[in-house]
Amino acid sequence: MSATVPALLAVTAFSGTGKTTLLTQLIPRLSQAGIRVGIIKHTHHKMDVDTPGKDSYELRKAGARQTMVASEARWALMTETPDLAMPSLSWLAGQMDDKLIDLILVEGFKDEPVPKIALFRKDTGKEWLPLIDRHVIAVASDVQIDVNLPLLDINQPDEIAAFIGNWLRGQVQSGTCG
Repeated sequence: MSATVPALLAVTAFSGTGKTTLLTQLIPRLSQAGIRVGIIKHTHHKMDVDTPGKDSYELRKAGARQTMVASEARWALMTETPDLAMPSLSWLAGQMDDKLIDLILVEGFKDEPVPKIALFRKDTGKEWLPLIDRHVIAVASDVQIDVNLPLLDINQPDEIAAFIGNWLRGQVQSGTCG
């Protein structure tokens, strides 16, 4: 699909911290700033993106290895991979169309060596330090923590979106991303 891969930025956190909630707040703000966003979300669950009883579901369940559904507004390709390992993040990102997006926000894939914003909420009952690795570029938290990285307010999505916009501009200017 893609000749170049847009910038990747992961959001990492413990379960229950609000990764998806924050991403749903960030996407429209980044879009308003002119940043075209794609998402890659890892799930540990068996997933179905189509609905039982719908034609696409029935065709896929009948044994089609790939099922594409298309309309005027969108298209989706589902590929059955029961005998394969989980695809790598870089392979998945390469499937995205770099003509449509500038930034791929990643939810999950916490062990991948990509730039990350670590999210921390005190009420998770966990410590923040295990979230930090050499790829973390900032921490968004609901409490003050002593970290040698930019500290953002997790409850201020405008602040986090501005940080991401500035980071992305730096990546583009340095030629780090496509």
